Amino acid sequence: MKIIIAGCGKAGKAIIDSMTEDNHDITAIDTNPDVIENISNTYDVMAVCGSATSREMLLSARVGKADLFIAVTQSDEVNMLSCFLARRMGAKHTVARIRETDYNEDGLNFLIKELDLSMSLNPERLTAETLFDWLKLPSAVSVDNFAGKKLQMLELIVRSTSSLNGVSIMDLRKKCPIEFVVCAVQRNEEVHIPTGTFVLESGDRVAFMVKRAETHKFLKRLGVVQKQGRDVILLGGSTTAYYLARILVNNGFYVKIIERNEERCAELAEILPGGVALIHGDGMNHDLLWEEGIKGTDALVALTGSDEENILISFYASSQQVPKVIAKVNQPEIADLAEKLGLDSIVSPRKLVADALTRYARALNTKQSSKVETMYSLMDDRAEALEFKVLADCKLNGIALKDLSLKPNIIIAGIIRGKETIIPSGDDKIQQDDSVIVVATDSRLYDLSEVLR
Repeated sequence: MKIIIAGCGKAGKAIIDSMTEDNHDITAIDTNPDVIENISNTYDVMAVCGSATSREMLLSARVGKADLFIAVTQSDEVNMLSCFLARRMGAKHTVARIRETDYNEDGLNFLIKELDLSMSLNPERLTAETLFDWLKLPSAVSVDNFAGKKLQMLELIVRSTSSLNGVSIMDLRKKCPIEFVVCAVQRNEEVHIPTGTFVLESGDRVAFMVKRAETHKFLKRLGVVQKQGRDVILLGGSTTAYYLARILVNNGFYVKIIERNEERCAELAEILPGGVALIHGDGMNHDLLWEEGIKGTDALVALTGSDEENILISFYASSQQVPKVIAKVNQPEIADLAEKLGLDSIVSPRKLVADALTRYARALNTKQSSKVETMYSLMDDRAEALEFKVLADCKLNGIALKDLSLKPNIIIAGIIRGKETIIPSGDDKIQQDDSVIVVATDSRLYDLSEVLR
C-alpha cells in the first residue's frame, strides 16, 4: 500500500520503522530538514521537507494515490487539517493523532465525522488504558486483550523460586486443570514456540493465552498470583497520568500523583476528580518518596518526560519492595538495557501507536481471506500475536487443527466463535466468522492462510 506519514517525531519514526517492515510504499513529511535527512539516511522511504497542510506539498507526495494518510505532528490542529485536505484530495483513509484532553467523547466523535477521519489516535489515553490492564493483573509483566477481552495473553517472568522453574509444558498441563496455551517463550535473545517437552527455566519470559474469566484462577493454580493493590503512586503529572488517574479512581483505586511543576499541579487539581492526591515535589527525591509512603504503596508507575528518570526511580521502587513497578520508556535501546538489568514492566507509547497503525494498515487489505482485527508485538518485537476474522474462502475452514501443515514457529492460540471462547486442541476446526488468534516468530502475517506451509 501507499502510505504517507506526516510528522517524524518519536511516534512517526516508530510508525515508519514498523510500516517499512511490512514493505509498504512510504512517504514521510516533516518541516524539519535535519529530521528529513535522518529519515532519508535511515529508511528506504521517500522523505520530503515541508508542511503537511500545504496543497503543493501534498500534491508532490501524490496524496491522491495514498491508501492511508497518517498525521502525527505535534499539533492536533495540523493533524486534523492535513487529514481533511488529504481526504479531499483523494486519500482513501486518514488517521489523525488528537491528544488534547479538551476533546471529550462527543466532541471527538463530531470531529471524526465532520473531518471524515477513518480513525483518531490518542497515545496518552491508549497508554493509560494499557497501564490499567497491567495494574489489574500485577502478577503479569504485561497483558494483551483479544476478542473484546474474552481472551488474555499474560506475559510472566519465571523466577528461580517459581513453581514454573524446571517444569515442562507437558507437566504444567497435568498440574493445572485450567485450559491454556503457552504461546511463546523468550530465553535470552531467542524466542521459541514451545512443544510439550520444552522445559521452563529461571529468567524465561513466557506468554500464556487464557480465557479472561479464568485468569485469576489460572494464576492462582500456577502459584504466581499477586494480590491486586489499591494504592498507586504516579510519578509525573503528564497527560498519561491524568487519563490513568481518572480510570483508576473510577475503579476504586486511591491515586497519588507527584509532580515537580507547581503550575501543572494546580492545573491537575482543577480537572481531576476526588480520590487523587496531588503532591508538589521531585519524584527523584528519595526522602519525599519515603514521606509519601513508597514502602506501603501497592504500585508505582513512572510517567515523567525522561526515560532515564523513569528507569532509575523504578529500580529504586523495586529495591523498596514495591509489588508492582512500571516505567514509561520510549527509546527502544534504553528499554532493552533496562529489561536486561531486571526491570520487567516497561510501556512504550510510541510502540503502542505503531502497533495500532500497523494493525489498521493490515486490516485495510481487502484481497485476503481473513481480516486482521488485533495485533500486538511480543517479546521485544521478536514475535507477533494477531487476531484474524475468518472469511468464507479461508483455506483453513473446516479442517482439524491437527491436520493443518503449519509453518515452523507458528501456533494457533485461541478461537472465538460467537459467545464461545475456545482454547484450541488438535480436534478443533476453524469456521467462517470465527476470530482466530495466531502467534508467530520469524514471520509477519497479513492473512490467516499464510500460516500454512
